[in-house]
Amino acid sequence: MPRTQEHADRYRDALTALAAATQRPANVVNTGAGYAIRVDFEYNRYLLASNATEGLTDSVGDTSEWRVSLYQGVSDGTSDELLAAAEHAWLVDAFDLAFADIRAEGKWQTADAAFDEFTPTDDGSAS
Repeated sequence: MPRTQEHADRYRDALTALAAATQRPANVVNTGAGYAIRVDFEYNRYLLASNATEGLTDSVGDTSEWRVSLYQGVSDGTSDELLAAAEHAWLVDAFDLAFADIRAEGKWQTADAAFDEFTPTDDGSAS
């Protein structure tokens, strides 16, 4: 029986945090190996977040780190390309680390940076 809704209910705060951070919908998906939170971006890129090796954990007491992975989808039938990954005890910190890595490597495309949360800001005043 699909457990997507069960995980969506359990991880409502994580879904809300990723939706707010990315300004895109976040959904629980079945990856084939387990369940993960997914956010889709432009150019067939997407993020997967999970807090256990096999996906989202069922255990309330599990203190595993969050893993955020950014992928480039491919259409030729091969496995999608892992662009960046990061782990941290807190989901938002793992998200920040993964995006810092992909930007540092120059792998993030500018169309995705059109949203303020991904665009570096100039804190200097222009007055």
